[in-house]
Amino acid sequence: MKLGNKLNVFTWVATFFVATMILASCGSQSNRRTASNPGKVSASTGAAFSFNDEDTTNFQVFRLPKEVVGPRLKFIQGGRAVLGSQENDVMGFRDNTERTVTIASFFMDETEVTNVDYKEFLHNMRTRVSADSILQLEPNERVWEGTMSYNDVYSTYYFQYPGFNFYPVAGVSWTQANVYCKWRTMYVNEVNREKNNLDSALTENQLIQRGAVFPDYRLPNEAEWEFAAKAMIGTQYMDENQENGRIYPWDGRGPRNPYNIKRKSRQGDFLANFKRGRGDYAGISGSIHNDGEIIPTNVYDFPPNDYGLYNMAGNMNEWVQDVYRPLSFQDFDDLNPLRKDGIYDEESTYNTTMIDDKFRVFKGGSWRDVAYWLAPGARRFMHQDSATNHIGFRCAMIAVGGKDR
Repeated sequence: MKLGNKLNVFTWVATFFVATMILASCGSQSNRRTASNPGKVSASTGAAFSFNDEDTTNFQVFRLPKEVVGPRLKFIQGGRAVLGSQENDVMGFRDNTERTVTIASFFMDETEVTNVDYKEFLHNMRTRVSADSILQLEPNERVWEGTMSYNDVYSTYYFQYPGFNFYPVAGVSWTQANVYCKWRTMYVNEVNREKNNLDSALTENQLIQRGAVFPDYRLPNEAEWEFAAKAMIGTQYMDENQENGRIYPWDGRGPRNPYNIKRKSRQGDFLANFKRGRGDYAGISGSIHNDGEIIPTNVYDFPPNDYGLYNMAGNMNEWVQDVYRPLSFQDFDDLNPLRKDGIYDEESTYNTTMIDDKFRVFKGGSWRDVAYWLAPGARRFMHQDSATNHIGFRCAMIAVGGKDR
């Protein structure tokens, strides 16, 4: 056989082999089972599946419906992260040493819960609970009062006046924030049930099995909050390489916009609402670099971070789930860390009444904090039934299932 003919035969055989492999690969991929495409028969027994069968004696498989993200939530893709304080510990707390952990994917509100959000909550709860219970849920408007200030005027207007509707709610305790999360879960699912004409006789478990309800809204835990605030996806290049860390939820070494790229603000503008120095809450009147507001401001006033989250530094501190302990970083699991209580770091080991299981962590810095507290790694704590004019909250939700669903 001539050389040319041999080459042609070899080329034909190689082409046939590659085509066969591609078809086999395509076939195996098309047979792959997922929650959205479980197939028509059992992969292990060959028995036919029933779908939405009214005969409950048959085994039913429920396809995961097309995912609908809850209102105002942003998807936070989980992964490995270095959490902890990256600044010099000038306060000497030494309670958040750097460590590597992994956080599962979750959803988080793009903004802090606003006054109008909380008004809707109170309005709906009036149809569910007694008037006395409503009084326990109302924000403490007296948090604005001061013996040596004229801030008392905000006690009358900040929550009630429509001009403050989209400012973050203030005067809400950790306990009240948790009630809001439970109500939001219930109410959003009620609205979703009505929109989709779901049978009112279905129980909660039956709705969960059908994928017809949202998972619980809740406060984010401290690790989730810190992970989402840093938004390190904005520093990533060439797969898993990150060129540098972040002191704040944005690039650069300070609270000003270092360059005019990816930001809806000018170079030199402040990127958060915070206290710039002693007695300086906003800068000089008329300045083009004014930080925008003296007290809390509209939740959309400053640019979002790379996850699309607004005010993860400044404006309001935010409650998180965790019980406060100074040595949590030593005890945490390295997968989805959370301190639910004081196990392994008992309150009896501390000579202070400020350490018990009713003190909760808050994060983020606020309109009345200096720049030091804007760093995601900074942490402070307060009693869960206390409320102030500088702590608000936002909700989170677990992301159920993998990327293929």
